[in-house]
Amino acid sequence: MRKTILITGASSGIGAGMAREFAAQGCDLALCARRLERLASLRDELTQAHGVKVSIRALDVNDYDSVFDVFEDFASEFGQIDRVIVNAGIGNGRRIGKGHFAINRATAETNFVAALAQCEAAVGIFRRQNAGHLVTISSMSARRGLPKHLTTYAASKAGLAHLSEGIRAELLDTPIKVTTVFPGYIRTELNDGAGKLPFEVSAEVGARALVKAINREPGNCSVPAWPWAAMGFLMQHLPLRLVSKLS
Repeated sequence: MRKTILITGASSGIGAGMAREFAAQGCDLALCARRLERLASLRDELTQAHGVKVSIRALDVNDYDSVFDVFEDFASEFGQIDRVIVNAGIGNGRRIGKGHFAINRATAETNFVAALAQCEAAVGIFRRQNAGHLVTISSMSARRGLPKHLTTYAASKAGLAHLSEGIRAELLDTPIKVTTVFPGYIRTELNDGAGKLPFEVSAEVGARALVKAINREPGNCSVPAWPWAAMGFLMQHLPLRLVSKLS
C-alpha cells in the first residue's frame, strides 16, 4: 500500500474527492493548491474523521520554482513520498483564431508546462528513493483533437499523456511506476456551468472510481471504465468529422 500521497490541486473537485477516499483508506496526505483556506478546512475534516496525518501547502503550479520547493518540503516532512498525483489543471479554452490567445496560453501552460514541473519534481524524489508511483490526470479529450473551446484543452492533456508515457518508458525496469488516467465526465466545479454531460457521474462517484483505478497502478486507465474505455477506442478510430460531433 502506498502510505503517503501527494496531491496537487487538492482544494476542490476530484483532488479533494481523492484526498477523502485515500484518507478513508488510512493514507497520510500532502495536499497543495492555491486556496489555502480550503485546504485547511479539508485537513481538519480528514484528520478528525480518519486520524491520518494531513499536511498542506499553498501552491500555484505555474510558479515552477515553488513546485520544486513544496514537493521537497513535503518529502522532508514525511521522510518519503510514495505517490504523487499530478492533478492541478484548468478547463478554460476558446476557439482558435478568435482573439483569445492569452486564455488558451494559460490553459496550455497550466495543463502541460506546470504538469511537466510537477513530474520533474516528483520523479526526482522517486529516483532518490528508488521507489514511488507517479500519477497524471489527463482527460478523455486527450484521445483526439477536438474543436471549439476544447481544442487547446484537449491538446494540453494529450501532451501530458505523452509526457507520462515517455516517463513510464524510461522507468519500465525500475521500482518507479507511472500511471496516466483518462477521466470521463465527472461533475465538479470545473464544469459546473455546463449542461448535462454524456455519461457524467458525481464528484463522489468519480473520485471513488479514480482511487480504485490508481491503486491498481496500471500504465493507463479510463475512468469510469464503462463506457469510457470503449469511447476512447472509438474516439481514436472514428473519422474526425464524427468525433467533432461527439465533442
